[in-house]
Amino acid sequence: MSGGAGATTRRRGPTLLREAAIVIPALVLALLVLIAIAAPWLGTIDPTLLDPTLRNKPPGYVGAIVRPDGASGPFTFHMGTDSLGRDIYSRVIYGTRVSLTIGAFVAFLSTALGLTIGMVAGYVRWSDGLIMRGMDGLMAIPPILLAIAVVSLSHAGVAAVVIAIAIPETPRVVRLVRAIVLTIREEPYVEAAVAAATPTPLLLFRHVLPNCVAPLIVQATFVCASAILVESILSFLGVGIPPEVPSWGNIMSAGRQYFRLFPHNILYPGLFIAITVLCVNILGDAMRDRLDPKLRKRV
Repeated sequence: MSGGAGATTRRRGPTLLREAAIVIPALVLALLVLIAIAAPWLGTIDPTLLDPTLRNKPPGYVGAIVRPDGASGPFTFHMGTDSLGRDIYSRVIYGTRVSLTIGAFVAFLSTALGLTIGMVAGYVRWSDGLIMRGMDGLMAIPPILLAIAVVSLSHAGVAAVVIAIAIPETPRVVRLVRAIVLTIREEPYVEAAVAAATPTPLLLFRHVLPNCVAPLIVQATFVCASAILVESILSFLGVGIPPEVPSWGNIMSAGRQYFRLFPHNILYPGLFIAITVLCVNILGDAMRDRLDPKLRKRV
């Protein structure tokens, strides 16, 4: 009995850890999404409102500010103010909306493009070499440099940043999908569908696509985390989101010159970036363990 109870306890321990690895990051990300949606109500002040008399105030500072509607009164700057007198708390709250939107759109766009190109490269034999050499060429360029080059060729904005980040992320998705398709196309049920003269688009949609869904979901989480980091780097370098649009990278960029004297300018957006990327990566690892049959059997 004791041996059976011990085995049950050992099995229950990893199960609880796996459940916590999914539930806790998912709850944190859900909270961030709610913060992004409720930004107009959670933000205490207009994130673009400037007041030179309130420059670099510490967290918790209480001061008077005149809003655009003419109202004035005491306001608590929960995270302090930046070098232009803007409320860091409101900017971080609104920046959550921008950063999460970019991460989600980059994940969707790169996954959709990578799925389409990878299925063609893996199933249409004559196109494999041509497509993969192009993907190898893109992967040879550092993602940050490629993103900077793409942004510099267009007007700065959210759409340009999404495209600039999605382009270097797409080849990784292409390679993943191609590897899956190369394995699946040799399966008996695929050969049977080919023998039955099933149209290629229908064959790919019915037999190949379902096998790509689980790995793509996991890959999309890593792409989302990478996109949030790259967007922050681009904005920090001044080539990403326009400075007037509050994003975590822009907030850190505005406060980098005063980091030693006023570390709160970078501390709070940096914490949001770290927590978001960490939760997305942990959730992706947990989903991989849950969706991958080989890893599931080991546990």
